[in-house]
Amino acid sequence: MRESEKRDSYRRASLQLDELLADLDDPVAVMSTAAAVLFAAIPAASWTGFYRVVAPGLLRIGPYQGPIGCIEIPFSRGVCGAAARMLQTQMVDDVHAVADHIACDSQSRSEIVVPLFARGQLVAVLDIDSHEPAAFDDVDREALEALAARIGSHL
Repeated sequence: MRESEKRDSYRRASLQLDELLADLDDPVAVMSTAAAVLFAAIPAASWTGFYRVVAPGLLRIGPYQGPIGCIEIPFSRGVCGAAARMLQTQMVDDVHAVADHIACDSQSRSEIVVPLFARGQLVAVLDIDSHEPAAFDDVDREALEALAARIGSHL
């Protein structure tokens, strides 16, 4: 997908999310809706969803689109854990090169994970996997970070 097409797709997803989340204050409904919108908007995505912070140092699967995900991920492991632990986006071109990658989907090749904050606290991570290597770039990172901030404002 060309950069301009990708930016347009994120712009449309952002407008759709603004409309759908406008009066929504249910965290499960917010994450479910966001996962569905983003899964449809990102052609390279094989899995799109959230891992919620449920205890200190522990993420648990939340609403998602795609094949079965891992149930729990400690902050100490994997790309999702690194995003939660470091409180910053993780973009990985080849997940097989990450020593502690957690292979929930053996076909996954690349991944981007964005921390999600509500009221200044980490509440979840937005995780997007792809079966394509190096599927994500700075356009994705910038757009997903902006969308994560908007989604977090509804939690």
